[in-house]
Amino acid sequence: MRLLIAYDHELLRDTLGSFLQQQDGIEIMSAADSAEAEDLVATAGPFDLVLLDYGMPGMDALRGLRRILELPDAPPVVLMSGFAPREIVETALQMGVRGFLHKSMPAASLLNALRFMALGERYIPVDFVFDAVGAEVPHAPRPSSSSALAASLTPREKQVLVALCRGCTNKEIARDMGLSEPTIKLHVKTLYRRLGVSNRTQAAMVAQAKGLG
Repeated sequence: MRLLIAYDHELLRDTLGSFLQQQDGIEIMSAADSAEAEDLVATAGPFDLVLLDYGMPGMDALRGLRRILELPDAPPVVLMSGFAPREIVETALQMGVRGFLHKSMPAASLLNALRFMALGERYIPVDFVFDAVGAEVPHAPRPSSSSALAASLTPREKQVLVALCRGCTNKEIARDMGLSEPTIKLHVKTLYRRLGVSNRTQAAMVAQAKGLG
């Protein structure tokens, strides 16, 4: 997986890059501003993901993001921020970013999110999703406590959930468990309902947060 990290804070950029480069199969390039990121996308690609800091020089709100998304053969872009308002994140998602990462998220969760997005999934923080759903639906389901959630899952559902956390596809899970792919799809849908989520990325992040993955 080739990643481009565009982040103006040198220490944090180097720390994040060093952590990711220690993981198997990850290659890192970095940029200090939006203009350098644009240049690298055009000249040093292809990249599997571009991590773009919302607040760095040259972003000019979301204009820097738009310029990168409009480049020929633009790679998937992930917006990063520690303070971006909800409306900014929603606009970025509508523009076509692959996902949004909060700078305060744990390193393991960030790595999982990146691997999911590199596989083509979209990632939105669980709290972000629940806040949005809760604002529209007063009684929207939320994940139960860890113990209650664990007790509600069958052994097979727990196996499927662990496999989701590893980034396995339905076909891979079916092969490893000796089941049919339609059966795995049914288990996955049941897990979505139990966890109160709408896709496998969110399911894995909830499971990780509750120590079930």
